[in-house]
Amino acid sequence: MTTVQSQWISFLRQYGPIPRNDNMYDEAIHRIIKRKNIQPIIVDSVYLEELLENFKSPSPKSVILTGTAGDGKTYNCREVWLALNGSLQVWQSDDKVKELDLPNSKKLYVIKDLSELRDEERAILSKFVNSVLTPNDNNVFLIAANDGQLIEAWKNIGTDSQTVLVKQCIEDLLVTEIKEKSGFNLRLYNLSQISAARLFPQIVDVVLQHPGWNDCNQCSLRENDQTGKICPIWENRNRLEGNKDGQLIRSRVTDLLELCELNGLHLPIRQLLLLVSNMLLGHPEAKDRLMSCSDATKLAEENKTFFASIYRNVLGENLTERRRESTDVFAALGKFGIGYETSNTIDNVLIFGEDDPELRPLYEELVLSDTYYGADQNFRANQKEYLEGLMDSGENFLESLRSQRQRLFFVIPREKEDELKFWHLTTFQYAGEFLSNVYRIAKDGKVATQITSRIAQGLNRIFTGLLAKNNAELILATSGSHSQAKVSRIFEESISVPKKRGESMQIRMNANDKLVIEVKLSTSVTTVELPLQLVRYEFLSRVAEGALPGSFSRECYEDILGFKSKLLKQLEKRRRIDEEDPDDEGDLSFRIIRLNQDGLIDDRIVEVNYDE
Repeated sequence: MTTVQSQWISFLRQYGPIPRNDNMYDEAIHRIIKRKNIQPIIVDSVYLEELLENFKSPSPKSVILTGTAGDGKTYNCREVWLALNGSLQVWQSDDKVKELDLPNSKKLYVIKDLSELRDEERAILSKFVNSVLTPNDNNVFLIAANDGQLIEAWKNIGTDSQTVLVKQCIEDLLVTEIKEKSGFNLRLYNLSQISAARLFPQIVDVVLQHPGWNDCNQCSLRENDQTGKICPIWENRNRLEGNKDGQLIRSRVTDLLELCELNGLHLPIRQLLLLVSNMLLGHPEAKDRLMSCSDATKLAEENKTFFASIYRNVLGENLTERRRESTDVFAALGKFGIGYETSNTIDNVLIFGEDDPELRPLYEELVLSDTYYGADQNFRANQKEYLEGLMDSGENFLESLRSQRQRLFFVIPREKEDELKFWHLTTFQYAGEFLSNVYRIAKDGKVATQITSRIAQGLNRIFTGLLAKNNAELILATSGSHSQAKVSRIFEESISVPKKRGESMQIRMNANDKLVIEVKLSTSVTTVELPLQLVRYEFLSRVAEGALPGSFSRECYEDILGFKSKLLKQLEKRRRIDEEDPDDEGDLSFRIIRLNQDGLIDDRIVEVNYDE
């Protein structure tokens, strides 16, 4: 058997979740590339062409690159430096501030990490202030800084009016998430705004098309030989690259990453590279739990390749629990609970499908068709022992069952998602609907009335504390004051969900391109918005179905009550503007709400008379 020790696999392994992954840092990547004679993994920068165009123009603006660690700030700085004919030797020197004369007669100062400037070096920032406030200044800057460090760095620079003005401009650009502000010769690029879901497919393509895979051409484990042994690394690559299966895996991972972003979680390029490396190389018995070529050969010989499943690796199942939870991308994907959640149909297929005539077609399609990671020797043996009731077989089979659920999440065909209740394999049963029928629809049009009505019903159940079925209007109620009481029976007002007399409730993208629940009480008061992300959508949908508000998310419950308080505040303003008459002196009346036999809210007036 001829096996190959590929330098490329060794290089790719460095990107994974190993104790020392120098490859993840731009400062070290060129040393490794030179030593191993490997072509680097190059992910196209979203802003690189725009940055170069700026610095080559007759009137360039200074630029700040910000974002979290791993977003590519240093990479962009280096690529700009080299593209403008800067010396690689100078770039690799220890100088914290690098200078370059530009063809437009400007001098470019590059600070690749603002936090590394010593106190005596921070005087250079006074030149930066001048360059921002003086359009014709001879100096121009390119500065990289983590978003948290960007504001901190200005604290000890100075308190003169010009410095304060520039500092305030930077803060405004960060908060408003815009690139530039009128009157300032400055652009700010927040690399954390780049979508991980958008970058992931590109990173997969770059890795799979890397010429380093040519090392595998001479390996006997690349193709299925008479022994049936195939390199698990090559098998994972084929599955990720395959036209049909590969596109399905990519689209499912992309959906998960997009849902993470909608929940407010940003994953930088560094984490995406780590994810792809782990998908291809992960195995719990390999050194550092990432396979080298020698590991792959040994595991194939020992028939242990089933634990190299790309469907397990995408969730970090090859890692220890501690390592998995401390790695951002796996901690984020772990919140979906894939493998730990399921539906009766899917478990029945996996457990009883071989012997049940009704389930057999699905079992053949989803399990028997995959003899490498589906109906492999390990799963079939554990399944048989479990069904025969053998002692100590339960734990092994449950682990195999979890692995199969994870595999099915990435291989169930689109046309069978509804039949198999696909999203029940995750913690978020409404995730697919939220992504396809809410977020993506709201970007271009109107969310379906059926969905808006369900969310309105969920809001009503939290606003009142009653299992109300009302979904065409929002019921604002209190407990006699604007308290956060669990049950509120004092009717305050109802707001029409469909547009009516200036009132409405919509699920839409707001002016900042954020998905929100928008409630209008009238044209005379401020519109009230509640940001809508996956967790809140799942919470409101579950409550509308009958779940108790406190049983799913205490944080969501409190957020909705806060939303109710904002609505009540705007209701007070509307009443003042409309000059609604108070009740006659000496009389007090209020309306008590209750549920009728149909589950709808009725109210009755209670009058209190004061006799003199």
